[in-house]
Amino acid sequence: MKYYLILILLGFAITTRAQKKITFEYDNAGNQTKRELCLTCTSKNADEVPKEIEALVEEDLLKFSPEDVVSYYPNPVREELYLKWQLVNDNYVSSLMVYNFNGQVLQTFSQSERNNTQTIPFQSYPSGTYLVVLLYNNGEQKTIKIIKQK
Repeated sequence: MKYYLILILLGFAITTRAQKKITFEYDNAGNQTKRELCLTCTSKNADEVPKEIEALVEEDLLKFSPEDVVSYYPNPVREELYLKWQLVNDNYVSSLMVYNFNGQVLQTFSQSERNNTQTIPFQSYPSGTYLVVLLYNNGEQKTIKIIKQK
């Protein structure tokens, strides 16, 4: 009977799948520098190189919701973040600000009424999470959470 139980357990262990890939790396300060989780490996490759801005099509741009007027690409970002928005009811983006998660303003961009795109360089920033805040001329604001990768 013991042999049958051992054979059943061994057969079960062989036929079940083990974890595919879970990798977490941290720097000396305890900040997460790399996160990789691939259980079924059916999602897009995380090492995929983002497209050039000139090669973007409307389907590449990410939005908060389908009816939103602000689009951005790529997220996570490695070098540059491309932002595009539509002017609605004379409500235009008057300025953009990039914050780190400590609340420090890293960059500020002033916008004109006619401008509806902005490219934000992220090359000099360390890996981590950042906030991009769009301020409108009517006082509204939208915030986008951006992840910077190496």
